[in-house]
Amino acid sequence: MEIYRAYKTELDLTKAQITACSRNAGAARFAYNWGLSRKLEAYRLGQKTPTAIDLHKELIALKKTQFGWMYEVSKCAPQEALRDLDNAFRRFFQRVKQKRAGKNIKVGFPQFKTKNRSPARFRLTGKIHVFEKRIQLPRLGLLQMKEHGYLPTHNIHILSATISEKADRWYVSLKVKMEIPYPENSNKPVAGVDLGIHRMAQVSDGLYFENPHSLGQALRKIKHLQRTVSRRKKGSANRQKAVRKLAKAHAHVANIRKASIHQATTRLAKSKSIIMIENLNIMGLMKNHRLAQAISDVSWHEFQRQLTYKGIWYGCDVRMADPYFPSTKRCSRCGQVKASISLGERIYHCDICGFEIDRDLNAAINLEQLIYMA
Repeated sequence: MEIYRAYKTELDLTKAQITACSRNAGAARFAYNWGLSRKLEAYRLGQKTPTAIDLHKELIALKKTQFGWMYEVSKCAPQEALRDLDNAFRRFFQRVKQKRAGKNIKVGFPQFKTKNRSPARFRLTGKIHVFEKRIQLPRLGLLQMKEHGYLPTHNIHILSATISEKADRWYVSLKVKMEIPYPENSNKPVAGVDLGIHRMAQVSDGLYFENPHSLGQALRKIKHLQRTVSRRKKGSANRQKAVRKLAKAHAHVANIRKASIHQATTRLAKSKSIIMIENLNIMGLMKNHRLAQAISDVSWHEFQRQLTYKGIWYGCDVRMADPYFPSTKRCSRCGQVKASISLGERIYHCDICGFEIDRDLNAAINLEQLIYMA
């Protein structure tokens, strides 16, 4: 079975290599902004909107006269940035059509990128070689990796490498095409998975995954760092130091959240044949300002996304329940549905059969039973 997969790991760069990566990221950002201004100019003049290929040909001609500094960076960085711009416009027009069809979504016209607000990133294609401890990229040469032996070195076709920076750390992400054997799932059990705030995920067989509450635990520190940033003079060196400390705190929170979700979804996808998961209206639930922060901290959408693509890798059929299925209100023993249940009720009590069970476990069992109802 042929699949597309991404591998991401941290790089251990020297100062010269950091400078080279920053230049490539700056060239990509410049090309994106230049291409966006050219598209807007063509639209105002009533001309045909140039594509990424047209813009790249024009940019090559301008490199000889105006943008000679671009010869110091890889030609792939601005070229791939222009392709990203084309994809941004394509997604914009798709959202416009969905908006006209009645979907409540934000359209989001492509915006200009800035050095302070846009993360430093660029994509490279061409000859990319991966070794156990290093990776060789066009124009950048051999780059040391902090994690050894993680990136695959054999039986893969590398499509591209994306270099990005976050909180003063540089990462490389490889997009590869690879062959994997068709997974066997005949002997694996089925399960229902209930997503929550008290627990990140409750499985119908009794297994559960705790919510790390990464943001809640670090919120006091983040607020303190944010106040420090706001009190520093704009443009000063001390403000830049405070901004970096704040970015590192946010990155630490995100890494804890991602690690816990990866561990949970991998374990579920490897051990189950069929999983029924809630199809939650996350945007609607986020309108409750008392729960919005907790919902964003547990990241239900990321859990669903990871479980879906890992199900393909490991042979697990991931299904989404109907949004109106009353998994929380329904009794998993007799099937009686309550009119309402408050958020504070952690124990489900059935008024008909007297069955008492943990609220989240009851919902997970109902989701498992839905597999056989379909």
